[in-house]
Amino acid sequence: MRYLVGIDIGGTFTDCAIVDGKGRLLTTKVPSTPQDFSQGMMDALGAGADALGLKLDAFCRSIAFLSHGTTVGTNTIIQKKGAKVGLITTKGHEDAIHIMRGSRGYAGRDIRKVVHFPETAKPAPIVPKRLIRGVSERVDCFGEVVVQLNEAQAEAAIRDLVAQGVEAIAVCFLWSFRNPKHELRLRALVKKIAPQVFVTCSVDIAPKWGEYERVTATALNAYLGPVMSGYLATLDRTLTGLGYRHGLQIAQCGGGTVPVERAGEAPLLTLDSGPVAGVTASMFLGAAMGDANIITTDMGGTSFDVSIIQGGKPAYSFISNTDQYEYFLPKVDLQVIGAGGGSLVRAHPETRTLTVGPDSAGAFPGPVCYGRGGTVPTVTDAQLVLGYLDPDNFAEGRLKLDVAAATKAIAALGAGIGMDPVECAAGICRIVEFNMADIIRKVTVEKGFDPRDFVLYAFGGAGPAHAGVFARELGVKKVVVPQRKAASTWCAFGAAAADVLHVLEHTEILATPVPAARINANLERLEKQAKRIMAAEGIAAARQRFEFSLDVRHKGQINEVEVLLPWTRAAARYETALRKMFVARYEQLYGKGSALAGAQLEIVVCRLRARALTPRPKLVRARSSSAKIPAQALLRKREIYWPDLKRRRVTPIYDGERLVIGNRIPGPAIVETADTTVVVHPGRTLRLDPLGNFELTFR
Repeated sequence: MRYLVGIDIGGTFTDCAIVDGKGRLLTTKVPSTPQDFSQGMMDALGAGADALGLKLDAFCRSIAFLSHGTTVGTNTIIQKKGAKVGLITTKGHEDAIHIMRGSRGYAGRDIRKVVHFPETAKPAPIVPKRLIRGVSERVDCFGEVVVQLNEAQAEAAIRDLVAQGVEAIAVCFLWSFRNPKHELRLRALVKKIAPQVFVTCSVDIAPKWGEYERVTATALNAYLGPVMSGYLATLDRTLTGLGYRHGLQIAQCGGGTVPVERAGEAPLLTLDSGPVAGVTASMFLGAAMGDANIITTDMGGTSFDVSIIQGGKPAYSFISNTDQYEYFLPKVDLQVIGAGGGSLVRAHPETRTLTVGPDSAGAFPGPVCYGRGGTVPTVTDAQLVLGYLDPDNFAEGRLKLDVAAATKAIAALGAGIGMDPVECAAGICRIVEFNMADIIRKVTVEKGFDPRDFVLYAFGGAGPAHAGVFARELGVKKVVVPQRKAASTWCAFGAAAADVLHVLEHTEILATPVPAARINANLERLEKQAKRIMAAEGIAAARQRFEFSLDVRHKGQINEVEVLLPWTRAAARYETALRKMFVARYEQLYGKGSALAGAQLEIVVCRLRARALTPRPKLVRARSSSAKIPAQALLRKREIYWPDLKRRRVTPIYDGERLVIGNRIPGPAIVETADTTVVVHPGRTLRLDPLGNFELTFR
């Protein structure tokens, strides 16, 4: 038997999804190990081997494809535990990374900090000024060398930084993306003088115009480099020692995977890679179900992640934000808020209000009901008080929940604002649900999309408990909880289902009219580069797929929109079709009539997403169905408080694994699986579809 395996490390749990040769899906879940995330991954892999009745080494020898989504890079930045970084840049431009942009990363994000901007402050610097060196060199905007690299200054800068104890050096020169000669030479000098130092060049990370965003991306990559490269190398050696022979793949934020060697060189690509894998899994399932427009929602223990798939393609973004720093990174557009099962709840007696998140109790100590020392109540505690969760059958019974402790903590919270424990718990859930609805509006309504045109996929351990509320708030037509118990490990499944992906870009500002030959020469250059990379990775031509796009803007503006090309090369009279596609996308984003008809356009970036197809999981469609609910599927009944009814009601509890295809359950009801709970509120109906998904519709 050959297995496809995906591993996803979250802030609270590490998930493993295993697909065998017949398309059967097996999932396991173990606690994350923040002190050493690789231990959590090996624990999850070991749990998978145990579930299959195999020893770990025999399991590793049987794996055909192993992909790993990791939060090590994200946590390194959040906890500020990255490497000591030195920066070498063009003389006279040493302060760009400290000057930042005027909005300091707040524009369009945190409205409280936009309104109260004078109260904000710049973040702790990635690279302190004492570790920045400028050297004489200059390349102009056409790629011509105006001033040769002063190698004596460069060598002195390298030796000085090494003497200061830097573990990594970032290299970012002006206009280097038009001619990388000087950056590549400086990298060679670093490797000669200090081979133990991690070095990264902007041309390898962000070859685009925009000095601040480019230098930030390069510095962040250097900041992560020593931590991530060491972690990944250790993991790769461990798996090789256990008999895995097919090359570890690392999930990346662009919506696919990269080989472990590339992830070690460019760890910036791994930021947000875990949640993005959930989007990949949803694309795979959506194609099987005929759902082209999907809102993906992932609620785990720590965060709530939202993205959209429109016309079968994910939405993309090209500027990311971490700790106020904005940087270039082509990725699946993902919006994240601190709203998970472990989100901490606090009361404010002076205003008689509650706030939920963004900070989380994490895996340790976790919610109060875990009994691990947590004292601040969480969303999970509120769910338990309302009766949504079974205290004796949480996480397959591996963890007993303390109802009394959760009730006491929420009672103390509610007492300060005049609410009893149940009212307070219901308020906590509604607050987090409306917060989730708001962030979904940001990726739909604010991007020109109507949520009512979409199906909503709810996954993660905590998502199916709340989706019935925030989905109705948005007016979506249907909620899908994918693959029953696999919903809580959906991102791990996405890692197993992902293709290898390389995103290549060529930046050159071309004002229309631009001859088709000029565009095609750039596309040809990118394709040849992609083929070289894939050939070096042993990827056969038959597995290679290429998707091209152009970033286009009105001449005189600074913001561009991506136009996906329906062809691999431009025809002689391509410009009319390109203009129509640009106007359609521009007006979708900014409103009808916002595009300036007949205006001169500029093509700024030519982009190639080069994919290598990997083995695919199989989704088995049931050949029969039944409306009759098996007697053994009804577990018990228990009292649950329903906010819509404003009272407790004896409610049936069903075992989701014992339901059969075609079963329909009207709300109110609870459907439990090993690792998640689907709450069917009054006015909703749950159905088990032919592919084994729970579908939640509204009456």
